[in-house]
Amino acid sequence: MRSELTVALEDRIRGEFLEMPGLRLTSTQAARLWALDHHLSQRILDALTSNGFLARTAEGRYLRNDD
Repeated sequence: MRSELTVALEDRIRGEFLEMPGLRLTSTQAARLWALDHHLSQRILDALTSNGFLARTAEGRYLRNDD
């Protein structure tokens, strides 16, 4: 079950990717940008990837799936 915090973070990060077309971040960069610990950042990125919103490149960067 997802917590309210997780849902809020997913919404916030989804919004960032929508507002900045072409945004491509590693999990480390994402954690630093959103001031999250690496584990939580990775969980959010994985959730957004598994639901199809994000894709992950071979180099490990996350980007909107439609980019």
